[in-house]
Amino acid sequence: MRLYPVVFRAAFSWMDAERAHGIGAGMIGLAHRVGAGRVLHRIGAPDPALRTTVMGLDFPSPFGLAAGFDKHGRHTVALTDLGFGHIEVGTITGTAQPGNPRPRLFRLIADRAVINRMGFNNDGAAVLAPRLAAVRADLERRYGRERPLIGVNIGKTKAAELADAAADYEHSARTLAPHADYLVVNVSSPNTPGLRQLQEIDALAPLLRAVRSSATAAGRPDVPLLVKIAPDLADEDVDAVAALALELGLDGIIATNTTLRRDGLATDAATVTAAGAGGLSGTPLADRSLAVLRRLKAAVGDRLALVSVGGVTTADDVAERLVAGADLVQGYTAFLYEGPFWAARINAGLARRLGTGRRS
Repeated sequence: MRLYPVVFRAAFSWMDAERAHGIGAGMIGLAHRVGAGRVLHRIGAPDPALRTTVMGLDFPSPFGLAAGFDKHGRHTVALTDLGFGHIEVGTITGTAQPGNPRPRLFRLIADRAVINRMGFNNDGAAVLAPRLAAVRADLERRYGRERPLIGVNIGKTKAAELADAAADYEHSARTLAPHADYLVVNVSSPNTPGLRQLQEIDALAPLLRAVRSSATAAGRPDVPLLVKIAPDLADEDVDAVAALALELGLDGIIATNTTLRRDGLATDAATVTAAGAGGLSGTPLADRSLAVLRRLKAAVGDRLALVSVGGVTTADDVAERLVAGADLVQGYTAFLYEGPFWAARINAGLARRLGTGRRS
């Protein structure tokens, strides 16, 4: 299993990062199609002791794959072979869009980090809806009631003006909520102009109300609704979002998205500068992500589900987030460095550390 770092250095480290991502995802999909996914599932299946109930949903493991890897919902079932307790698909926008010009994904290998300015490239809500319906049906056939869960992460279409953002999110929610186990409002990517302004309370409150109303109109008043926030929010703004989430009766908060900061990196400054604008994810985000989690936990207690993401690599990292108050933990960037058995290793480590005594 630990051969992957050698494979990464030999086959992927020199390659354009987005191309390498596409090849890796394609290989996971191919393994599933030829039947190797069953073997991978036997290796990666979470110990039953890791099952946890959050937001009224039963997750096979508290560890899942964050939004960003499976933007188009094409590899969702194959990814569940690897042991993730949930897959968050997206970010999905109201209409299809190509995202920002390439190159737009850059590795900082010395930091085990990534800079991306993908720009919500995706096939759009209307295309993703039937795709996600088929994914859920497939997972129900394969796993029954113990299937991994599917989160749907929605964001603003780049062409939509900020004044029209609520209508854009409403369209996505109305289209996708029927196929989501939980729904995430992403207002924290740095790669769509103006998007982070929607984290301001005066803009965020009506937006979240509109999304909830649209989900209800689509026949899913019960779908858990979460908001995903940036690590770059000031502490008082984190507190304000927590208070708003409680006021609106949201089900949870995902913390955090990528950061615009570049301080404290091991990678040489010229390489970082050459990568240019975009959100930084990976190990350098760990401390701030954990700090935001602890601040949210102090503010909301057990009244909201907290999903921690940012800088998570090992089972110890996941366990630390759970102890600090996370109900679920997600990863993404380390997947690119750790390879296809990453979730299996984390599940095995959690089972050893947490056993049957972890709260649900």
